[in-house]
Amino acid sequence: MNLFFARKAPDYFLLVLVLLLTIVGLVVLASASSDLGKVKFDDSAYYLKHQMSFGLSLGILGFIVGFFINYQHYRKIAFLLLILSIVVLALVFTDFGVLARNTNRWVQLGPLRFQPAEIVKLTFVIYCAAWLAGKRKNRVSDVKTGLVPFAIVSGIISGLLIFQPATSTVVILMLSVMAMYFASGAPIRYIFYLLGVGLVLLSIIIYTTPYRLQRIMTYINDGADTQGAGYHVNQALIAIGTGNIVGVGYGQSISKLSYLPTPIDDSIFAVASEEFGFIGSSTIVILFALLVLRLLYLSHKTSDRFGSLLLVGFSCIIGFQAFVNMAAISGIIPLTGVPLPFISYGGTALAVFLTMMGISLNVSRQ
Repeated sequence: MNLFFARKAPDYFLLVLVLLLTIVGLVVLASASSDLGKVKFDDSAYYLKHQMSFGLSLGILGFIVGFFINYQHYRKIAFLLLILSIVVLALVFTDFGVLARNTNRWVQLGPLRFQPAEIVKLTFVIYCAAWLAGKRKNRVSDVKTGLVPFAIVSGIISGLLIFQPATSTVVILMLSVMAMYFASGAPIRYIFYLLGVGLVLLSIIIYTTPYRLQRIMTYINDGADTQGAGYHVNQALIAIGTGNIVGVGYGQSISKLSYLPTPIDDSIFAVASEEFGFIGSSTIVILFALLVLRLLYLSHKTSDRFGSLLLVGFSCIIGFQAFVNMAAISGIIPLTGVPLPFISYGGTALAVFLTMMGISLNVSRQ
C-alpha cells in the first residue's frame, strides 16, 4: 500500500466549509477576546495570537498530514491509538497534570500543554472505526465478541473522562461512537441497551455530584436565581437577545468583558450572536449543518468500511459538540462547558478538528 494517494481531487465543498469555519472562528475570537486580552495582558490580540501560534499552526500541520497520508495507515496503529488514549487521559491525574478551574483537564509535558480529552476525540474514533471495520462480522452482531468488548472499552474511556471531570465530553464522545456502532450494522436493540445503561449511570453521577445536580435544577427552575446559579445563562440570553436581527456591530459587544463569563470559549456563540445578530448566528449554525451533512454524504458514498465509519465518527463529534455548545448557551439544554468547534479559544481543540478534516478530505480523495 502506497503511503500517499494518487493525486485525485478532494471534496472541494468540504474544503471550503472547513476554511470558512476556521476563518469565522478567528474573526469571532479576535473580537470576543479583545477586551479580556487588554485587561489581563495589555494586548487586545493576545488570545488571537496564541490561538494562531499554537492551535492554528499545529492544526495546519495536522491537516496536511491527514490530507496527504493514506488514511488506511491509521488502521494499522488503531490499537496503539487506544493505548495512547488511555495513557494521556490518565496523565492528568499524575504530576504532569495541571489543575485549572478545579478540573484536571490539562497535561504539561515540558513546553507542551494540551487537553487529552480533545485528542481522544480523534484517537478513539479512529480505534472504533478500525475495530468495527474488522473482518470478524460477529464484532457487530454478537454480544460476547461485539457488544461487551465495545461497552468495556467505552466504559474505561468514559470513567477517565468523568473523573477529570468532563461529563459533556463523555456524552458527545459516547453518542458519536454509538452512532458508528449503529452505522456498522449493529442491531438497534444494542444501541438502546447502551443508551439505557449510559442514562442510568449518568443519572447516578449527576445525582451524587452537587455541582452537576445544581446545573440540572437551574435549568428546570429557569429564571429562579439569575444572579447566582442562573447568572451565566441569563447573561448569555441577554447578549443573544441584544443582537436582534443584524447585531450591534463587530467588536461592539458590551457583554464580553463586564457581564458574560468565559466569553472566549463556552460563551463565544453568545458574543457572536450579540455582534452579528440572528443573521450571523444563523450563518454559523448553517455552516455546521452543512459540514455535518457533507461528511455524512461522503460517508454514504465511500465504499471502504473503515473510511466510511471515520466520516460518521468525525461528523457526529463535530455535530454533537456544536449542538451542545449552542443549545446550552441558548438555554435549550442545561448549561455545560464544551467549546464551539473551530471557533472557541483552545489550541488543542482547533488542532484536533483541523486534523479530523484533513483525514476526511483524504478519505474523499479515493
